[in-house]
Amino acid sequence: MYQADINTSKTFLKELLERNTTVQGIEWLTKKMNQLASEDAKDKDLYLAFSAAPRFVGKEKLRITDEDLEQANKIRKGFNPSRWTADQAARTLLLLSLPAQDADAFAKKLETLFSTADMGELVALYGSLPLLPHPEAFKKRAAEGVRTNMGDVYEAVALENPYPADYMEEKAWNQLLLKTLFVAKPLYRIYGIEARSNAELARMLTDYAHERWAAGRPVSPELWRPVGPFINETNIQDIEKLFSQPNEIEREAAALACAQSSYKPATELLEAHPDLKQKVESGVLNWSLIGSKALA
Repeated sequence: MYQADINTSKTFLKELLERNTTVQGIEWLTKKMNQLASEDAKDKDLYLAFSAAPRFVGKEKLRITDEDLEQANKIRKGFNPSRWTADQAARTLLLLSLPAQDADAFAKKLETLFSTADMGELVALYGSLPLLPHPEAFKKRAAEGVRTNMGDVYEAVALENPYPADYMEEKAWNQLLLKTLFVAKPLYRIYGIEARSNAELARMLTDYAHERWAAGRPVSPELWRPVGPFINETNIQDIEKLFSQPNEIEREAAALACAQSSYKPATELLEAHPDLKQKVESGVLNWSLIGSKALA
């Protein structure tokens, strides 16, 4: 239901790479893409090319314009390659070159790559998920990625990646958001938070906040973003507590959470803080700003 057009994706990534690698690198990549597209291609051709990509195209971060990001979002809503590297783009192009009519055969090739990949290869594999054919086949693999202890790999799964929001089961999605807070990664870089917020996630996050407070530890103000739509008689006291904090960012998070709520005591709380209410309504105050300030 969220399948990106393969040819459009390939054209876009190839154009990005042409600006970010050598002519020799593009020649090598084109040759390998054509080889993999053939019905006569062997599995080892994929595995060898996938491993060799950094040697031929480099590992530099892609230089991407705002226009590139707009085009990426048109290709696949939420697709954001702003932190991709040249080898990541090349590896994704190799995957998109594979014959994909047989969903099981395609998924089997990808599973072999996942099971033998090093960290850089895993980053490319997880980052490619929103562009791949038969994306529904990789839900379990994405959920496994959430459990990784490798920071770069976790970011490839969780951040600036529309795949989790579009395909993960609710339990896996909730674990992704909770773990993102636990490992101190930025929640605002997760795609689809509002669409996938749910009552169970709000309960999990408020329980986590209580544990942090009880241990005398800080709570990320971003935590309250998925809670806002589910403010109720059980957690309204937590929001009141935020409004009473001396730290401005916590009061701002409380205001944003209340602005997402239709619960009358929450709307009354926001009315009691007109300066914050005005900032929310004018767009001066938003969750991306909260996330950026929390990391500062």
